[in-house]
Amino acid sequence: MTDSYTAEAPTREEVDAMPGPVVLEFGTGWCGWCQGAQPHIARAFAGHEGVRHIKVEDGPGRPLGRSFRIKLWPTLVFLKDGREVARVTRPADERAMAGALAQID
Repeated sequence: MTDSYTAEAPTREEVDAMPGPVVLEFGTGWCGWCQGAQPHIARAFAGHEGVRHIKVEDGPGRPLGRSFRIKLWPTLVFLKDGREVARVTRPADERAMAGALAQID
């Protein structure tokens, strides 16, 4: 799992073409909700090393976040072969993400 959000986000077309399980995590490094969720996210991803986890820096004018209609941070979008299967916003613990991960992994 990467520690920082990248401003170098893939395009929506690239995301739609990604094979296998992928999780897009939208947020920012300065977001308190995002910082608070990181331990829960790390615990949820333990044992799911085959899931690609991309942390995307979001904000006004960021096209990937807009294409997924992201409103709150952090929002995790769970994809299987480029299709959205589940979504978790502001996870309070790892249980919320466990069910979503089970759907894609």
